[in-house]
Amino acid sequence: MKTESTFQAIWNLTAGQRRNFGISFLLFTLKHSPVWIMPLITANIIDILVQKKDLSQLWVYLGIMMFLVVQNLPINIMYVRFLSTAVRNLESKLRLEIATQLQKLNMGFYTKTNAGVLQTKVIRDVEAIEQMLKNIGEGGIAGINTLLGALLITAFKIPQFMLVFLVMVPLSATLIITLRSRLKQTNQQFRQEVERMSAQVNEMTTLLPVTRAHGLEAPAIQKVRGSFKLVKNAGMKLDFANALFGASAWVAFQTANVTCLGLAVWLSYTQTLPITPGEVVMLTTYFAMLTGSVLMFSNLFPTITRGVESIHSVREILQSSNVEQNEGKKVVDSIDGEVEISNVSFTYPDSDEHALHNIELRAKPNQVIALVGHSGSGKSTLINLIIGFLRPTSGTIRIDGIDIETLDMRSVRRFISVVAQESVLFEGSIKENIVYGLDEVSDEELESALRAANAMEFVERLPDGWDTVVGERGAKLSGGQKQRVAIARALIRDPKVLLLDEATSSLDSESEKLIQSALDILMQGRTTFVVAHRLSTVHKADQIIVLDKGYVVERGTHKDLVDHEGQYKRLYTAQKLSD
Repeated sequence: MKTESTFQAIWNLTAGQRRNFGISFLLFTLKHSPVWIMPLITANIIDILVQKKDLSQLWVYLGIMMFLVVQNLPINIMYVRFLSTAVRNLESKLRLEIATQLQKLNMGFYTKTNAGVLQTKVIRDVEAIEQMLKNIGEGGIAGINTLLGALLITAFKIPQFMLVFLVMVPLSATLIITLRSRLKQTNQQFRQEVERMSAQVNEMTTLLPVTRAHGLEAPAIQKVRGSFKLVKNAGMKLDFANALFGASAWVAFQTANVTCLGLAVWLSYTQTLPITPGEVVMLTTYFAMLTGSVLMFSNLFPTITRGVESIHSVREILQSSNVEQNEGKKVVDSIDGEVEISNVSFTYPDSDEHALHNIELRAKPNQVIALVGHSGSGKSTLINLIIGFLRPTSGTIRIDGIDIETLDMRSVRRFISVVAQESVLFEGSIKENIVYGLDEVSDEELESALRAANAMEFVERLPDGWDTVVGERGAKLSGGQKQRVAIARALIRDPKVLLLDEATSSLDSESEKLIQSALDILMQGRTTFVVAHRLSTVHKADQIIVLDKGYVVERGTHKDLVDHEGQYKRLYTAQKLSD
């Protein structure tokens, strides 16, 4: 992927829209034609004046010029329509492909990838590709048209003068490339300082509660002040470099233009070449256009470079190998809820040690299995294996006796609900958060789920009831209220397998009682796996699994384990004393 040339990258990207791009480029050539035809016509008109030719030719040339001017309007509208169609279709398609691929990637990918990076790929990278294509469609094609038109007409009219063009234009291009390469390093230094500043500002805003609580405003401001100063200095250096580049390029081009003008006049005056006064004007105009095209191309390079980098960045997602393999596997229409874990071990990709070792576990339909142990013992890893977010390094997980490796886990998850420690809500209404992804839910079903989740009592007090918008990540609700909304969301889906990942651990005692009461209702008639920090919430479990460093060290009912002098009893006794 990285060895792909710039042309190949752009060519492969435009598959499906090449017809629209091709038509738009042809239309641009037509609407842009006055730029390189007008100097030729102007030269002929000047020669009519100087050489006292038949005045009737003037009206013909003026008619042609007016036609070229007027045609620009309808052709330009058609050009924009085809280019916009191509670019916007491509932009929309790319974003949809990225979003679709994000839904297919396994959860291990997200543990290693920053959410901000993914947003950048969807928004900024696609935007950079869009700008690249637009600039190629305008500046690039304009430069190519001007170069070809000027060179072809000159080669036809005064072929001997082509030698001047072929010497002077490459010299101008070499000068621009040399100046641009020196400017690139300054641009990179400025961008690096801006990125450091952005990171520090992000850190400052994240730490605002800590800063204000400890009276650390002055050190926080001092820290970002230094970053702002570095950005200012780098910016001033970049401004100076840009000014030097612009002035140097202008002086160089004007010097070349003056040289071309002087040479053309001398050749015409001495008749070393049979050049008319009108052709002198034409040649100097074309030379200025050629050097201008060189400058235009040099200005396109950074945009094209950013665009190609963005193509590669987007393809990191589109061509990622971290895809959850579901295609072609068995789709299930229902499950009974039996889960069997046979000799399962798991190792994270960036670790040499097992997170889980040879786990054996069987949950019959409607049983409650509790997973307890210290932080890092493997509880959440086991939950992620059951739901299929992670796949075993060795061993087998079966649902209703079928190896999950043979199942389309997307169909299985329709019968699984998860209530985690941190409820995930989006910026919509309570109702929208609860019925998310469901086709038709009656008000009666919604109310029933809210009452069973002990949520109706606070929902009824809200100004808009269940149509109340909860804010970003549910910011307008308390932790206990968010959990009850999450429980209602699980209830309304009527799952067969329920995964509770420390669903009450971060709540106060009053909220915990309400949540636990709702969870008791939710767990009825469902196979339930409970990851619990507070052991008082799992004493009714059919089986308690005690994990330590990825090993099952104890298993049994609450009574069995309390009667046994082991890790569970020590944890239980310590929690009773702390309460």
